Amino acid sequence: MKINDTPGHWTMELTMDSLDIPPGFIYPAFVFGTLTYVMILFCNILVFTTIVFTKSLHSPMFILLLNLPILDIMGATALLPQLLHSIVSKDRSISYPGCFLQALLIHIYGSGNLLFLTVMAYDRYIAICLPLRYHSLMTSNILIRIIVGVWLFDIFILAVLFGISTQFKFCMNNIVDVFCNNPSLVKLVCGDSSVNDYYGLFTITLFQGGSLIIVSYTYIQILLTCLTNKQSDARVKALQTCGTHLIVFLLFENNALITLLAHRFESVSPNIRRALGVSVIVFPPILNPLIYGLNTKELQKNMMKIIQRVRNIHEG
Repeated sequence: MKINDTPGHWTMELTMDSLDIPPGFIYPAFVFGTLTYVMILFCNILVFTTIVFTKSLHSPMFILLLNLPILDIMGATALLPQLLHSIVSKDRSISYPGCFLQALLIHIYGSGNLLFLTVMAYDRYIAICLPLRYHSLMTSNILIRIIVGVWLFDIFILAVLFGISTQFKFCMNNIVDVFCNNPSLVKLVCGDSSVNDYYGLFTITLFQGGSLIIVSYTYIQILLTCLTNKQSDARVKALQTCGTHLIVFLLFENNALITLLAHRFESVSPNIRRALGVSVIVFPPILNPLIYGLNTKELQKNMMKIIQRVRNIHEG
C-alpha cells in the first residue's frame, strides 16, 4: 500500500499484523494477557521495593540488580497494554509516534538488560577475584557513575538508530510484526536503507557480542578463582550467586539474539518470528524475579518480609 513518502511520518497511521485469534479465544487471551502483565508488575515491583527498603541489600550487586525490574516493567508496559487493547478492540492500527515510542522503549529494555547483566558480571568478578580491592573499586560514587553511564549509553546508541530511521521515506504502512520494532520499521522504507542496516548490525555486535565477550571472560576468571579457593563454603556461595546471574544472562542473550537474527532472514516463518519477539519481552520480566528470588536467599528472605508486612497492614 502506497502512502505519502515525505520524510515527515508523524501523522501516519500504521497497521500491525493480525493476531489471528479465533473469536472464541479473544476474551480468554485478554484475561491471560492481563494476568501476565499483572504478574510482571507485581514480581518486579516486589523486587524493586524489597531492595529499596532493605538497608542490608544496599550493596553494589543489589543496587545494580535494581535496574532490571525498572527495565522489565518498561518493556512489558511498552508491549502489553497496547497488545491487550488490540485483542479486545480488534483494531491493529497505531500512530507513527506511538509505534516509534513503543519500538524505542522495547529496544532500550532489551539492550539495557544486556548492559546491566554485563556490569553485574563485572561486579561479581571484582568481588570474587579481587576481594581486597572491591570496596575501593566499587564505591558509591563509582557505582552511580556506572549506572548513569549505562543508561546514557543505552539511550544514546538507540536514539541514533531511530534517528536514522526517521530520515527515510516510507512506501508502506503495514508493520510485519505484532508490535513495533526497528527491523519492522525499516521494512516500510522505499529505497536504500543500508545505513540503518549497517548501524543495526553494529548495535547487535556491540550489545550482544560485547556483552558475551565480557561475561565469558569474567566467568572464566571466576571459575578459576573458585577452583583454587580452599574455603568450600565461600566457593559454593560464589558459584550459587554467579550461577543465578549466568542463567538469567544466557536465557536473555540467546532469546534476544535468535529474535534479532530471525528478522534478518526472510526464510524464517512469520509466526515463529512473532512468537520469539513476544517471548523476549514477556518471559524475562517473569523469570528474572523468580530466578533471583528463589536462588538468592538474602533477597528471598527480605521479599517474604515485605509481603508479610503488607499483609499485616491490610489485615490491620
